[in-house]
Amino acid sequence: MTSVSISSLRAYAFAATAVRQYRSAMLNGNYVAVGSSLEVIGGMDSWFFNKIAGAVLSALLVAFGAGTLSQIISGGGHGDADHKPKPGYVLPVTAGEAATTAAALVAFKFSDVAPMLKTASADNGRAAFAPCRACHTVDKDGKALVGPNLYGIMGREVASNAGFPRYSTALKGAKGTWSFEKMAAYLNDPREAIPGNQMAFAGVKNNADLADLLVYLRTLSDAPVALPN
Repeated sequence: MTSVSISSLRAYAFAATAVRQYRSAMLNGNYVAVGSSLEVIGGMDSWFFNKIAGAVLSALLVAFGAGTLSQIISGGGHGDADHKPKPGYVLPVTAGEAATTAAALVAFKFSDVAPMLKTASADNGRAAFAPCRACHTVDKDGKALVGPNLYGIMGREVASNAGFPRYSTALKGAKGTWSFEKMAAYLNDPREAIPGNQMAFAGVKNNADLADLLVYLRTLSDAPVALPN
């Protein structure tokens, strides 16, 4: 052991003795002894006091550092009993959102929607259509907006509204009429149903909402087409 280490230990022992005497005198009410203890402590020169302070700080660093290191090694870090990280905030997910997300992962089949059409609600479909009004009008002889007027859309030839000259090449190339099956597939996933079309719409993934929307579009006609069997 070096002379510096021995000196440090002596300084620490000397200070500890003086502090113990001070505490004992305070507890016993012996204020003369208190004064003597303070004189001893106060009489230490700066070099001697610095060595004591350094020893105390070193002990504290070792104590706290050892605790933190043990938590890191064991997988903790904040005193959690199970040492498992926890998210700062959990996003709320409603049952409806969860069902819609799950439905989006399943391949669309019109056969799942067709039986719902007979009991679907046109009023609910009108409410579901509300965001679409930014791009489409639905009144008879209504003007075109970003997209064509949709009055009489069900049963009509695809891309055949003479009042709308801006159909995409993809939509112009689509064959047939807007049957319930074709419209259902298109509204469920426009990009999948007709790749390359220009409609900026993610699609209706919930089959019940889709059925309501289809029967609402059916009402936009002087002579609504029959529902599929």
